[in-house]
Amino acid sequence: MSDPHRQHRGHRHHHPHHPDDEAHTPGHRSPARPWHRLAPHSHDSADHLDSALESSARGLRALWVSLAVLGATALAQAAVVVVSGSVALLGDTVHNIADALTAVPLGIAFVLGRRAATRRFTYGYGRAEDLAGIVIVLTIAASAVLAAWTAVDRLLDPRPVAHVPAVAVAALVGFAGNEWVARYRIRVGRAIGSAALVADGLHARTDGYTSLAVLLSAGGAALGWRLADPVVGLAITAVIVLVLRNAAREVFRRLMDAVDPVLVVRAERVLAEVPGVRGVGELRLRWIGHRLRAEVALVVDGEATVRQAHRIAVEAEHALLHAVPRLTAALVHADPAPAPGEADPHLTLAHHTTA
Repeated sequence: MSDPHRQHRGHRHHHPHHPDDEAHTPGHRSPARPWHRLAPHSHDSADHLDSALESSARGLRALWVSLAVLGATALAQAAVVVVSGSVALLGDTVHNIADALTAVPLGIAFVLGRRAATRRFTYGYGRAEDLAGIVIVLTIAASAVLAAWTAVDRLLDPRPVAHVPAVAVAALVGFAGNEWVARYRIRVGRAIGSAALVADGLHARTDGYTSLAVLLSAGGAALGWRLADPVVGLAITAVIVLVLRNAAREVFRRLMDAVDPVLVVRAERVLAEVPGVRGVGELRLRWIGHRLRAEVALVVDGEATVRQAHRIAVEAEHALLHAVPRLTAALVHADPAPAPGEADPHLTLAHHTTA
């Protein structure tokens, strides 16, 4: 058979791809081809905005809102730094400013991710999010180094803290601002499937811990313990390292195309229930930014016509788009069930797949 899947590579439909959506109205048809690419489609041509663009917009909104909150937090702390001369609070303020600035690479990534695919970047620019995630992980690592260096420096050269009550209030403000931003970023990041935004939220949480360190050190200073600040600073450095490990693992898995195995099991189960599917072969899922793509080979009746095989492929893709959250595109290949004595039609490709 010729390569029919070269036709209509740009065939697109819009779809909110929620698992509990109602069934499609029958009658959708497209050119027959066993290997069928289907992008998101909709139950109504005038339905919602494309979900991928909508999720990018949510990510951008989360970034700018958190940038405003952290900016206000840093300004409030900076005012107390000027009055108190607290080096600990100055370090915390710098951390908050750095955390706010991580919105810049991630914002750029979300904007790039909304651009259409090109002949050079045929999958689009969604991977920019993963690159931003690397920048965020490096920023967390830099925060850990700075926290450790400051703590060791203060162990060697303890310094008194002036205006302790004002420093304590500023520390609480810093913690509250960072924790709110952390929860907001992590919630939105998980909702839209953005590992980079989740990592950025974890980074905000590390700065919240730093603010608590300032609060505890201020309490120790009020009690006359001059080493309270560096000791607590070292403890917080250890916490930052733990958060760094989790964020780095999340971004590394995304870069390596890791997905939740539960999604694979769900996709296989749904495909096996599609009428006309005799078996599910190779199934692959991968993230591109905060969007999922799928590739799957199905076994169908060897005597099925091209149109029948195409119909099964479309129904299989439709089922996937409903069942797998944040799936925006699927590529389904229909393999004929082997007949007795028939040679495997894929033998021609065997020498291309061997190591």
